[in-house]
Amino acid sequence: MSIATKPITLTVNGKTVGPLPAPEGLMMIDFLHEYLDLTGSRLGCGQGVCHACVVILDKSDGTSEEVRSCITGAHFFDGKKVRTVEGHAKLNDKGEVVALSPVQQKFLEHFSFQCGYCTPGFVNAATVLLERLKRTPVGRDQIDETITESLNAHICRCTGYVRYFEAVKDVVLNTPGLVKEGK
Repeated sequence: MSIATKPITLTVNGKTVGPLPAPEGLMMIDFLHEYLDLTGSRLGCGQGVCHACVVILDKSDGTSEEVRSCITGAHFFDGKKVRTVEGHAKLNDKGEVVALSPVQQKFLEHFSFQCGYCTPGFVNAATVLLERLKRTPVGRDQIDETITESLNAHICRCTGYVRYFEAVKDVVLNTPGLVKEGK
């Protein structure tokens, strides 16, 4: 018995991938891990609850959103642009990390993670939030609520929530243009 496959072509971290034959019904996290060797997205609950597996879907209108890769089929992403946690740091010509993204750097400075399993999901959530705030800044009085809403669905079994929150707040407050004064 053979497994039915269908080609998939997408852009991952700025690079076109495919067409690659992938089994119909293959979840995106498995496609990333097994076909692209991108293992940063973590399979936590496998039911879309913990959000450790989220990737960023870049939409054609310039917005982005988190998508849970453990419950979303790889073929959903056919023809789309996706970013994984591996796509945030700046690399040199040899593929070596030369600079972390502002979110990654603040997570390190705030010792935001303990085991690190949930960190890729939090990095992607915070990145989506920063991109949203660049388009639509919030008032200083709305920062805490906005960050909480953005991170709320993510589960950290080591209870690093406060550190993640503080790191994201640090990035938001220290990135020009994300906060508008007043209400």
